[in-house]
Amino acid sequence: MASLSQNRVYIPTTARANQYILAEFKPSDNFYARFTHTEQCYERLTRQLFALCDEYELHNVHLIANDKLPVVRFHEEAYYLQTKKQILFFYNPRYHEAHKCFNNSEIPSKKIRFLFLATGDELRSNAAIFHTKVKKVLNTLQNTLLEGEAQIKVRDHQHLTYDLFAKAKGSKESYGYKLRGLHQRYQSRHCSLPSKHNEMTYATFAIPITRTIKTQFQHLLNKPTLNEFYQQFYDAFIKECTAKNLNLVSMIANGTTPIVRNSKIDTNDGNSELQKLSFATGDDIEQYSHYWQSDKLVETMHFVIVASENDEQGIGHGRFMNHVESVIRAMVEPLAINKERQDITVRFFQHISYFE
Repeated sequence: MASLSQNRVYIPTTARANQYILAEFKPSDNFYARFTHTEQCYERLTRQLFALCDEYELHNVHLIANDKLPVVRFHEEAYYLQTKKQILFFYNPRYHEAHKCFNNSEIPSKKIRFLFLATGDELRSNAAIFHTKVKKVLNTLQNTLLEGEAQIKVRDHQHLTYDLFAKAKGSKESYGYKLRGLHQRYQSRHCSLPSKHNEMTYATFAIPITRTIKTQFQHLLNKPTLNEFYQQFYDAFIKECTAKNLNLVSMIANGTTPIVRNSKIDTNDGNSELQKLSFATGDDIEQYSHYWQSDKLVETMHFVIVASENDEQGIGHGRFMNHVESVIRAMVEPLAINKERQDITVRFFQHISYFE
């Protein structure tokens, strides 16, 4: 019984599930040359995409042709926010439906992206069905309008988001998850994926630098630089991760949003909005990193913990997430945080990518 409990993580039933699939390809010059102008290209592609989505009952789908990275978040209201580098999609899977095209008709996009947002109530249990429908849409596009173009890269993203202090706020019920890998889950549900694929699992949590935390650490914040302030959190983070044998970790406190990639296909990089973190999940060596500016106090510190290939072992990531939660609790316990009023948001991510 103890073994079973160790391999399950108990997450509040108030946790929010999200799933979206991002498919992208790099259009050739010949592709754009088939059309009178760029706007006509996007109109044709949009028309066929949305017609296929209606056929396969995919109700929230977007075409992105302005070279901006989509970021998906839960919200009770549906809206889109564009920055220089990103498009943020806020929606509630239970209610919101949309088919939209985001493009810059004057400049041909280097990448054309199709964003499929899952809708409905039971996203996690219906994930394989959703993935199968998206594959049918992509296969039809490849055999018609995209014939002869580069392979489409498919990225399936699934998230569970919850407040670590949900119980203190009155949410007593929880559900035990094994958190099996996506490839394993899809196989059991007769959704076939290519044998050559990349899979990543990781967790993030955020500590907001609130007024009470500023008061608690005023002696460090009053120093000429913020290095000691950030270093204190980083040292505590590394100490707790090391104790739980979590070796793929990063702290980000420079005002950017972390995005996680596999080192087989991407490298560390950053810009004014995004901090790309690249990890080798097959290695046992420690991969620690931190990003902050000594003269900039951010509103929120982000922490990333990536699962290694040894953390799954055919059972799931329940044990991994129990270790992650232990790290978070040990870090926030000494902080001036009101558990009944403030949130510590934890996100569990599962990604799988392949070329279709």
